[in-house]
Amino acid sequence: MSGGASVVELSGVSRWYGNVVAVNDVSMTLGPGVTGLLGPNGAGKSTLLHMISGFLPPSRGTVTLDGTPTWRHPAIYRRLGLVPEREAVHGFLSGYDFVLASARLHKLADPAGAARRAVALVGMEEAQHRRIGTYSKGMRQRIRVAAALVHDPAVLVLDEPFNGMDPRQRLHMMQVLQRLGDAGRTVLFSSHILEEVAQLSGTVQVIVAGRLAASGDYRTIRRLMTHRPHVFTIHSSDDRRLAVALLAKEPVLGVELDPAGGLTVRTSDYGTFTRALPAVALAEGVRVTRVLPTDESLESVFSYLVGS
Repeated sequence: MSGGASVVELSGVSRWYGNVVAVNDVSMTLGPGVTGLLGPNGAGKSTLLHMISGFLPPSRGTVTLDGTPTWRHPAIYRRLGLVPEREAVHGFLSGYDFVLASARLHKLADPAGAARRAVALVGMEEAQHRRIGTYSKGMRQRIRVAAALVHDPAVLVLDEPFNGMDPRQRLHMMQVLQRLGDAGRTVLFSSHILEEVAQLSGTVQVIVAGRLAASGDYRTIRRLMTHRPHVFTIHSSDDRRLAVALLAKEPVLGVELDPAGGLTVRTSDYGTFTRALPAVALAEGVRVTRVLPTDESLESVFSYLVGS
């Protein structure tokens, strides 16, 4: 990388559309390495990325790249590359021609050489002269990353880069981004899937309803998510007997019997409870027919983080 390490800084950033608040008072610093922006759909991730990329002005606060505001300072694009969630590629172009066009737009001294290097960086040499219209989803994403990297930016921003990819394509893209982070680039990608962030990111920023809900490494975020109250719906051959036995167990916070059948159990520790349940049922001679976590949606997990 020729441009050196770069830092993106957000300070008290908010963005609203009329009465709708999309991003609310977010502050964070992003440096070299891979950072995952995690949150449910509609949380404000894309709005945040668009402000970082200079496509939207903050309604309040500042977004800077190496001290320069990103809004109305097009010179930042010498140091920043963006891969938006929405695809905007011409299927009749070859992958190489698409990357070459980006190199020419950046007025590089050797656009052809830069295009070849960017294509090689994402491992698309063999398919570079095929039309993009013949590419798989994963191949299109990789060639879009190549176009965003052709001018050798210090910062790469990607909005939901793994959407629609199969496991093999996802793994390859993760390897590409990890290499970029290891090389000293500042890589920021958004996702609503915790496992994607876990496999790739050194740092996780969790955004919920436009607010920064949690920040730290993956283990910290995973611990916050695991050590929260959990609710299970259980059906068994003897709900009342099982309820009494479960109430005596330490991680169980409460049990409610459903008149229509089944019981609802609140527990403070997901892992401890799921390991204890079979042993309790066996000891009581009760056959468990169904166990269903009832609050495991991303929205419930993130809502807990906001309030914690």
